Amino acid sequence: MQTEKSRTTGQDATEHSYDVVVVGSGAAAFAAAVTAADAGLSVLMCESTDRWGGSSAMSGGGLWLPNNPLMQRDGAGDSREEALAYLEETIGDAGPATSRARKEAFVDNIGSFVDLTERLGMRYARGADYPDYYPELPGGKVGRAIEVEPFDIGQIGAWWKSSRGQDGVPAPVKTDDFWLLQRAWSTPGGMIRGAQVVGRLVAMLARRQHQVGMGAALMSSFLHVAQRLGVELWLSAPVEVLLVEDDRVVGVRTRHEGREVTVRATKGVVLGGGGFDHNEAWREEHQGIDGSASSGSKGNLGTAIEAAQQIGAAVDLMEDAWWGGSIPPVGDHGPAFLVSERSVPHSIIVDAAGDRFANESESYVDLGHHMRDHAEEVPGRYWMVTDVRHAVKYMRSYALDPRVTTARTKAGIRRIAPTLGELAGKLGIDAARLEATVERFNGFARTGIDQDFGRGNSVYDRYYGDPLVRPNNNLGTIERGPFTAVEIVAGDLGTKGGVLTDEHARVLREDGSVIEGLYASGNCSASVMGHTYPGPGSTLGPACVFGHIAARHLADGTKE
Repeated sequence: MQTEKSRTTGQDATEHSYDVVVVGSGAAAFAAAVTAADAGLSVLMCESTDRWGGSSAMSGGGLWLPNNPLMQRDGAGDSREEALAYLEETIGDAGPATSRARKEAFVDNIGSFVDLTERLGMRYARGADYPDYYPELPGGKVGRAIEVEPFDIGQIGAWWKSSRGQDGVPAPVKTDDFWLLQRAWSTPGGMIRGAQVVGRLVAMLARRQHQVGMGAALMSSFLHVAQRLGVELWLSAPVEVLLVEDDRVVGVRTRHEGREVTVRATKGVVLGGGGFDHNEAWREEHQGIDGSASSGSKGNLGTAIEAAQQIGAAVDLMEDAWWGGSIPPVGDHGPAFLVSERSVPHSIIVDAAGDRFANESESYVDLGHHMRDHAEEVPGRYWMVTDVRHAVKYMRSYALDPRVTTARTKAGIRRIAPTLGELAGKLGIDAARLEATVERFNGFARTGIDQDFGRGNSVYDRYYGDPLVRPNNNLGTIERGPFTAVEIVAGDLGTKGGVLTDEHARVLREDGSVIEGLYASGNCSASVMGHTYPGPGSTLGPACVFGHIAARHLADGTKE
C-alpha cells in the first residue's frame, strides 16, 4: 500500500493523511477508489455503517453503458452520436445536472472506465438481449447493459461477512438470467436457462467455491481489486464534517475504532455515500413520503449530502427518486420491488376505484411517477390483481418465501377470493367496476392490442413477457380463480437528488462556482439521468463513470 501518515493529536483524537478520501462504499465510491489507487495515490474509504457495499451490493448489478467496449467487440452497432441522441430524447433538459457537458462526459468516459477495470481483473458480460427502456426512440438500442460475471467470494475472505451483498441474491445468477428464469416451468427457453443455472451451481460446488452474482458480484469484485491496490476501508466510520482551508476541502472528520479522527486528503475528497433513502424527515420534506418502501440501503441517510451543504454545496432533484411499484414492507420483511412480475400475462394494476391507470409493463420509474401523479386524482391504495395462472406459470420473486406471503396475508397486503366480485368486496372496490375493468382488459388480451395504455407495444415491455402467449406477450385474460390482489405502493431503489456537480464530478455552489477539492458521484449527487431512467443500470452506470472521472481529475491535478 502507498504511504499513509498517522499521528496522535490528543488522548481521543488521531490525525491521518491520505492522498484521497472516499466517502461511502458503493459502486460510485469503489470506482473512484480503484481509479485513484491505480494512479498511484493512497486511498482511504470511510463507510458509515458496519457493512460495506451499500445499495449497489443489494442491486441487480447492471451498468447501463452505451457504446461500451464489450458492444464494440461484439459489433453491436452503437455510437457516441446515437448514445447522445438517445440521452437527449429521454432526459432532455432537467436542469444543470443534465447539462449537455455532463451527458457527453458520461458517454465519453465509459470506455476508459471499462478498460481500466477489465485491466485490473473485473470480468464483464453483456446483457445482449436487455433493451433500453425506450428502444423505439431515436438512438435507442438493445444490449447496452453489462454486468460482472459470478464471483467467488473466497477471494475476499472474511470481508464477505460484512457485505450488504448478503441482502441481495447470494447465488451465481445474472441479471440476464431473470427474464428467462421467471418462466422456467412454462417455456422451453425458461427451462433451458433454469438447467443452466443449476449446472452453474453444481460446477461451483464441485470447485468448492461460493459464487455470487448481480450486485454482490459487482461489489465483491470491486473490493478484490481495491484490496490488491492497497485501498484501505474503514467500517463504522461516518463522515459528517468536511474540513475546509482557504476555500478548499482538505479532509474529513470521522470516527474510527471509538475515536474521533481527522483525515487529511492532499488531493481531494470524493463523496459516494448514497442518497437519503431512509432519512424520514428529508423524504417527508422533499417528497411527501416516509421512505419506508425504499429498497435502498438502510445506511442511506443523506449524511454526505448534508456535510456538503454545510460548506455551501448546491443541491438539485431532491424531489425525485428511482421510483417503481413495490409491495410494502411487513414486520421484519422489507419491501419487494417489482420488475418482471407486473409484465407477465394474467395481471393488471388498479387504483382504489378499480380502474387501470397506466401500462403495467412500462419502465419502473415511469410506473412510479404515474402512481404518484395519479394518487392526486384518485387517492387510496393500488392493487395488482391476478388470476391463478399468474402464480402457476411464472416464478414471482415476491412469493418465493411462504413466511413472507403469510405475513402479507395477515397484514391485509395480500387478499384472495374465488371470484372477482368477492375480491372487490375485500378490497373495498365496487364489484361491478372492477369486473368491467377486467372485462375490458380481457378483450384487449384476446385481440392483442391494449387500446388504453399500449401495454406490449414496446420491445422493453415484451422482454419480460411470455413468448408463448399470443397475440400479445404481455396480455393474458384474468378469468380463472382464485383471484389474488397484492397491494402496490410507490417504492424506490433510492433517491436521485443530491449535490450538484459539473462534468468533472466537482461539487458546485449555488452560484455555479467549484468547491475545490470536493467531488461527488452516485446517489449523493444529482443524477445526470434527470427525471427518467434510460436503460437497465442507469443508476450504477453513471455512478461508476463519474466516480472514475472524479478520481482521474483529482489525480491529474487539473485546474479548469
